[in-house]
Amino acid sequence: MIAADSCVVIDLLEGLDTSQVSKLAELLSSANAVLTPATLTELLSAPKPQRLLEDILPNFIVLDIDDGYWERAGALRAKVLRAGRKAPFGDALIAQSCIDADVPLLTRDTDFAAFAKLGGLKLA
Repeated sequence: MIAADSCVVIDLLEGLDTSQVSKLAELLSSANAVLTPATLTELLSAPKPQRLLEDILPNFIVLDIDDGYWERAGALRAKVLRAGRKAPFGDALIAQSCIDADVPLLTRDTDFAAFAKLGGLKLA
């Protein structure tokens, strides 16, 4: 299983031809694509919703939030910020969900590199 970041899901919906989109299509066809709760929220809260989003959402598994998640996410974000790196709140939530579930994240967002280096996030 691999978690998809919202940027990759949006790229898929927009019909872009990237290596990440190809990987996501493969994951969806094999029922191995997951979303973090924060990613699902990002996708559903877009001011201009993607017409095809509701068609593909049932093909994703949504990760659960485990006890202590919020504390771990806060500690992860603090660690990245203390290192002088960018740590957007939503990205910290996504990274912690992936770390907890031990699933890599498929993204093109370079901000996640700090979570990988400092927090153990695996990138696909």
